[in-house]
This record gives sequence, structure tokens and C-alpha cells, in this order.
Amino acid sequence: QVQLAESGGGLVQAGGSLRLSCAASGLTVSNYYMGWFRQAPGKEREFVAGIRWHAGGTYYADSVKGRFTIFRFSVKNTVALQMDSLKPEDTAVYYCAANLRDTSWAEYWGQGTQVTVSS
Repeated sequence: QVQLAESGGGLVQAGGSLRLSCAASGLTVSNYYMGWFRQAPGKEREFVAGIRWHAGGTYYADSVKGRFTIFRFSVKNTVALQMDSLKPEDTAVYYCAANLRDTSWAEYWGQGTQVTVSS
């Protein structure tokens, strides 16, 4: 059974940083296209960042490019999202996802972690 457990969310002031972690069980993160999505109140879920299997590339939504970094700790079977220069519009529930098909669909999802950026 695949499980994705997010951690690291919280409240931060604008301009600050947070690091989200996603600990996976039931799959090996280096063998899958892993990603992060987010959903703000009243808005649809949107793709934030993705990292392809093995030595594959990384991909970002235009809104976070240059501020967020996705990376993988294969030894810990974890995927992380480093978020810098946070803005109030980054406030959302962030979800870890595994086995992405594209930027709109994934087979496995975590429960989500709340990120709130105050102005």
C-alpha cells in the first residue's frame, strides 16, 4: 500500500522560507515521477513542481519558478520542496503526489499540509 506523508507546513511571514517533506512508503521515489500540488481556498488544485524518476529533470509552475526547489533524498525515500521568498498568494494546502502522468493527474496523493503566508 502506497502512503505519502507530508510535513513541514506552517505559518510564515512574507519573504520567509519553509521546507516541505514527503515521506513515501510502498514505492521508491527515485522510480517515479513525484510532485507537489497546492489548492488555495476557492481555487482549483494546481501543479507546483515535479521531479522525474532517476536522473530526470525538474519542472515548476511559472508562479514559483526561481523561488521553489524540488529535490529528492533517495536514501530516505523522501521528496522535499524548499520554498523561499514566500508570498501571501502561496497560501494553500500543499499535497505530495506520486506517479504523475502530467501536471494535472497523479496516481497517489498525500493528505496535505497547510502553508499560510502572512503579509
